[in-house]
Amino acid sequence: MPGPYTLPADARFSRYESLRAALDLIDQGFTLIDSNLRFVAWNKTFLRMLDFPSEMGFVGAPFESFIRYNVERGEYGAGDPRAQIEQRMRAARAFEAHEIERMRPDGTVMLVRGVPVPGHGFVTLYSDITARKRAERQILEHNALLETRVAERSAELRRSEARMRLITDSIPALIAYFDRDGVYRYINRGYHDWFGLDTANPGAASAMEPLGAAGDARVRSHVARALAGEAVTYEYETALVGGRRVDARTTLIPEIGVDGRVAGCFALTFDISEQKQAQAMLVQAQKMEALGQLTGGLAHDFNNILTVVIGNLGALCDARGADPAVAELIDPALEAARRGAELIKGLLSFARKQPLQAQAADLAPMLDAVARLVRRSLPESLQLAIDHGAAALWSRVDVHQLQNTLLNLIFNARDGLQAHLCAQPRIDIQAAAQQLDASAAAALLVEPGAYVHIEVGDNGCGMDAATQARVFEPFFTTKGAGRGSGLGLAMAYGFVRQSGGAITVRSRLGQGTTVSMWLPACTAASPAELPADPVPDAAPREQGLALLVEDDRAVRKVVRRTLLELGYSVIEAENGSEAMQILERTPGVALLLSDVVMPGGIDGRALAAHARDRCGVARVVLMSGYAPEGTPRSDVPLLAKPFTRRQLAALLEGMPA
Repeated sequence: MPGPYTLPADARFSRYESLRAALDLIDQGFTLIDSNLRFVAWNKTFLRMLDFPSEMGFVGAPFESFIRYNVERGEYGAGDPRAQIEQRMRAARAFEAHEIERMRPDGTVMLVRGVPVPGHGFVTLYSDITARKRAERQILEHNALLETRVAERSAELRRSEARMRLITDSIPALIAYFDRDGVYRYINRGYHDWFGLDTANPGAASAMEPLGAAGDARVRSHVARALAGEAVTYEYETALVGGRRVDARTTLIPEIGVDGRVAGCFALTFDISEQKQAQAMLVQAQKMEALGQLTGGLAHDFNNILTVVIGNLGALCDARGADPAVAELIDPALEAARRGAELIKGLLSFARKQPLQAQAADLAPMLDAVARLVRRSLPESLQLAIDHGAAALWSRVDVHQLQNTLLNLIFNARDGLQAHLCAQPRIDIQAAAQQLDASAAAALLVEPGAYVHIEVGDNGCGMDAATQARVFEPFFTTKGAGRGSGLGLAMAYGFVRQSGGAITVRSRLGQGTTVSMWLPACTAASPAELPADPVPDAAPREQGLALLVEDDRAVRKVVRRTLLELGYSVIEAENGSEAMQILERTPGVALLLSDVVMPGGIDGRALAAHARDRCGVARVVLMSGYAPEGTPRSDVPLLAKPFTRRQLAALLEGMPA
């Protein structure tokens, strides 16, 4: 095996000069200051990115001059200039490693990362994280140039290589150079962290090993193409020294020697696991959003149709209750219409347009209650284990929806275990408080902060990738006919997303499935937030004058009859503008019952605010087949279509007259 590769002194000097030029090409700002806080090295990107005049950059330039320049142009906001300068110089003298984000006056968000260089000074990297992907590509080119152009005279080479080592070890990537025989000549600290390689002895490893699974024909072909003179980029999954598997992206850039042949290759490798997860979740979210818009739009029309059907069938049952045809013909039709309403309710839950009854709740006892509820529905051979710790787990959620979601997940796990014929079937429910930082939250498409993390896992048959990609789609099911509607996980997805959380599925064939939910945490409920006592079903007669606003004539007819049966005199309007005129001209309106979505410029919420605040209407209720995305919330009660007379009466009974 060839010995360590060493360039002649003049070539090393040339490469060092090229390195200085290469530093000016990257889109990350770079500075190296000595122990006296004076500049040793920098790049033009640093001056350009932070809008410093080029003449400020010279060897020996005092760091304080840049701080003073920033203070004088108001970079740090209002305050005493002398105190601002002293504060930042005191922090610089500490030479402590740091990583901070700072927003400049023009709105650019900068990531400033500083690392002390023992015996030399302090290295600082400045990144514009508003364009991270573009920066990543430029960093790739920059680091390739760093490895292809390094040179300096013999005495200077040792110092420059030490500085280079500090720089490359500080970059969150794997950087290497291997020769035409596939033997490493340089590897940075990332190769030690990932693969356990000795950075001081790079030649002991073959380039084939850390770049992917040994013997992988695809990896070997990429290396062969690079050694033939072609720059290549490829992605793969690999195992790290601790057994953890990551998704990685490697770029190989060939170095052409003076003889025109490839002398070796520079390799730059990034961990793209979070990026791939975020991309997958974004694609999933976009698909779910499109399906949600479709189902939400259909739900409005279907709920109006079902309101007419259920209302008229119910009235017919009341009018002809003794007729035998009612039980034979009308009751089944009414039951089918109600099942249709439940189906639409499920679609609205998926579309995140079903109103939630959210309240602060401790999820720990609720999980215990769900476990007790389902134990009798599970086979005796199936072990159900629950672990939520001793601490309370408060979250503001619709408890009923969460219970239904957990029940659905447990029964799905049971079905998977029965299909797998597992010798020791097991379902594990785990819950704990979890803090999501910016990176983890971005991968889940939620806001950073405190969450309650709930996992429902089994050791059943698992799912393949194609099934996982569709598990949240409405009506998608792998069960046989008559064993499921395919709405359970779709409703769970809509509920969790509407609650401000995230839900993921992790599964492999033959290795079980784990469904994870993150629900926003909250503080314990106050006494004022406790549920109110239920209201009676009956409603008194002679309630006064009601204004009914509904653009669908058939729906208006059904709701009008319901109001008359509850004791109201009814006047009607088919849009918001007409209702406004009636309110202005008709005193003594006791109840406004209005649809939310109506044609014209005035919707139900605007009409409700006008009736309550300007016209003194005591009872104001909105009704809707669905609440469209972006509809502002208010404290006006919302009644979901289709509804029964008893539901309307119960709602009105709890309101002041």
